[in-house]
Amino acid sequence: MREQLIDTHTHLYLSQFDHDREDMIKRALDAGVSRMLMPNIDSHSVGAMLQVARQFPESCLPMLALHPTSVKESYKTELSLIGQWFEKEQFVAVGETGIDLYWDTSYANEQKKALEQHIQWADKYDLPLVFHSRNSLKELFDVMEAHKQKGFRGVFHCFPGNIEDARKVLDLGFMLGIGGVVTYKKSQMAEVVSFAGLEHIILETDAPFLAPVPHRGKRNESAYVAHVAEKVAEIKGVSTEEIAAITTANAKRLFPLI
Repeated sequence: MREQLIDTHTHLYLSQFDHDREDMIKRALDAGVSRMLMPNIDSHSVGAMLQVARQFPESCLPMLALHPTSVKESYKTELSLIGQWFEKEQFVAVGETGIDLYWDTSYANEQKKALEQHIQWADKYDLPLVFHSRNSLKELFDVMEAHKQKGFRGVFHCFPGNIEDARKVLDLGFMLGIGGVVTYKKSQMAEVVSFAGLEHIILETDAPFLAPVPHRGKRNESAYVAHVAEKVAEIKGVSTEEIAAITTANAKRLFPLI
């Protein structure tokens, strides 16, 4: 597949790619993936992420945030360190942030406080928000409803909800991040994609996680966003070229890529 695609969520800097990172990125470029957007995890991952961005400045673009699962006792210190990077480097989004109530609910209140800081950064730097929303859609909807009048933009990455949830996301003015899960037989994402207009969808891999069929269970990589595009095209009854063109235009509209 040679159509231009954008992988809007991929952790290229993680250790799973240490042995073949350059080859993996070349495979993505050869597959027509022109840009790969990298979400941050915490203050310790910023350096590795920026190293990849500097090595591939035209194609690998960094975001900045404290991942909700990294919000612990020292979250205020972490937020302070993250905030300093906004003053020193250029980022395409505040991400990934949000709330995660799947792995651990011990720091739910701290996650909400950290999220408010991320919202302030998005406002200050005029950047989109990239939300992680595992087991927390209601909580995120409640937070963003309070900020709705400010007109924030962003994406619910690896969207985990149903059609009614998707309707709420679109009502907030956010996009749906669709990844490899849409290719899984028991996933409800096919219904969500069928419901949502293409103007509200962007594509992602979340590599090295959640590889699409036919690579499910293996390490994911950015080139595989082409499989996501093919599945969305099948659901929508259009060509993969049309999906590539529309979702790439959506990503360029959402993120300051140029």
